[in-house]
Amino acid sequence: MIAIYKREYRAYFQNMVGSFFLAFLIGFVGVYFVTYNLNYGYNFFAYALSSGLLMMILAVPILTMRSFSEERKSKTDQLLLTSPLKLHSVVVGKYLAMISILAMACLVFCLCPLIIKLQGDAHLKIDYTAIFVFFLIGCVYIAVGMFISALTESQIIAAIGTMAALLLIYFWRHLVSLLPSGAGVNVVMLLVLLVLVCLIIQAYMQTWAVTLTIGGVGTVALVVAYFAKSASFESLLSTKLANFDIPSILSNISDSYVLTLSSLVLLISLIVIFNFLTLQVMQKRRWS
Repeated sequence: MIAIYKREYRAYFQNMVGSFFLAFLIGFVGVYFVTYNLNYGYNFFAYALSSGLLMMILAVPILTMRSFSEERKSKTDQLLLTSPLKLHSVVVGKYLAMISILAMACLVFCLCPLIIKLQGDAHLKIDYTAIFVFFLIGCVYIAVGMFISALTESQIIAAIGTMAALLLIYFWRHLVSLLPSGAGVNVVMLLVLLVLVCLIIQAYMQTWAVTLTIGGVGTVALVVAYFAKSASFESLLSTKLANFDIPSILSNISDSYVLTLSSLVLLISLIVIFNFLTLQVMQKRRWS
């Protein structure tokens, strides 16, 4: 894993991708910092980070698009798939190399609250908490981008797919609010989600008995619950899905100075899940 990490880390600066990522992210967050904190006099650096989160949608695809797709296109991935290295070492090594570059940008951001302190009043605990959360959100974005890169051999498709996924995450709260609130419609949407889950289980386990059992039990449970207490299904999906609004975790720090344990668990869980999915994609390619 260490060898993979060192190789990937060096490669990001040899081909200037890492340097461009750092310059782009630090430059735009710096613009927000100068505008909000130095010109307008806001003494919370968290405001600049919340605005800079939009720039991550453009920066992260540049960093992650080559992580697996380039090796797949050049066929060098066959060396990794047939090497004695464990695949989880390859995935984790590549992932750590990318988040190390993000960590470098966050270390630069750590200077900004100190600059605010030199100008007057500052809120160091809140600002450094915001930088930590910004780093975790970036880790989630990178995990998503790495997973998408593992699905294709085209860097362009990987970059566009990652950008689309990150845009979905960024506008998640607004999209969820558009979901209908009717109880019957929510049951239908839950049944559709159940079908999708069953298809994923079938694709992974290749066992119709298990898939049909889960689908049947889930359908019966939803129908019985609906007829027993239909009122509980009103706005159910929009309410539950709103809990997965990632950008609001950072905005809550800048607006309400609140960071909950459930938010940290959500971010760490998403990091683990998308790394696991990337590993499964590579495992499938090794044995296909």
